[in-house]
Amino acid sequence: MSSPILDPQVKAYIDSESEFKYVRLRGFLERFMGFFTGHNMHLLSFDEVVDKLRLHESIFQGLQDIPIASITGSTGRYEEFTRHFFPRTGDKRNKERWRSIYTLAVTGKGFPAIDVYKIDQVYFVKDGNHRVSVAKDLGWKTIQANVTELPTPITLTPDIKPDELLIKEGCAFFLEQTELDRTRPDSKHHIDLTIPGGYQQLLWHIKLHRYLIRQHQDDHCFDKPPDDSFICTAQHWYDNVYLPAIEKVKKSNMMQHFPKRSEGDLYLWLIRNQTDLRQKYEFDDFHFPDIVEKFFHIFEEIEE
Repeated sequence: MSSPILDPQVKAYIDSESEFKYVRLRGFLERFMGFFTGHNMHLLSFDEVVDKLRLHESIFQGLQDIPIASITGSTGRYEEFTRHFFPRTGDKRNKERWRSIYTLAVTGKGFPAIDVYKIDQVYFVKDGNHRVSVAKDLGWKTIQANVTELPTPITLTPDIKPDELLIKEGCAFFLEQTELDRTRPDSKHHIDLTIPGGYQQLLWHIKLHRYLIRQHQDDHCFDKPPDDSFICTAQHWYDNVYLPAIEKVKKSNMMQHFPKRSEGDLYLWLIRNQTDLRQKYEFDDFHFPDIVEKFFHIFEEIEE
């Protein structure tokens, strides 16, 4: 006796039970590996990122096909899914929602576009977390989304870890104080630190730079209002101290010894150790960018 032929939609819904169990298991394994590796497997919180990066403006960009691999955050359900959108809970409501969407997807009926926020290279789901979860499970590369973008001068990539947001927060405060992203747009490519507290150290160095140029009565920013004066000083520091030093870093072979660090990180190390470098190598008569060049020259000779 032949088996009755099931309606494709009924069959897909039945199959969704085992499929949901499978993605739940993958979610458990992802959290398990995260526990032992020390990596946070939560989705990024949209509200936290907006707060830390000091974002205010938003622009609706319309309906687009967006890469699913770049969706790593959510506005309100960032604790209900893992970083790869595997369900963290198996409660009846979420389970049925997931199974219904899975059924629509595999039977070709499709589902509405999701709504997302975009911050640099990262997308945050406003509406459609279960749709993203199903799409990832089915191996889709893209998904249709209504995109609202929040412009930022700060680099944010899908592989960023929640702990790294502290560094991005420091960058946002640094740019808010200096406005270098506006006055020196290329600074985004040159000031990229990986050290916690690094941007605060740069602000301190700009303040020191202001003090030094005033001592030499060479402060053309002095007559400006306090906020504008600091912004002006930041430009002078960037043009005459930071950028020349970074250019010398680039010309050297030093960075090959520190593959996980940035040129800005090395700049901070040189700033913290310039007193010792002056004393050890008798650099007292040199300006900071020249100290950088002399030190690299000595380093290369030792390396040879």
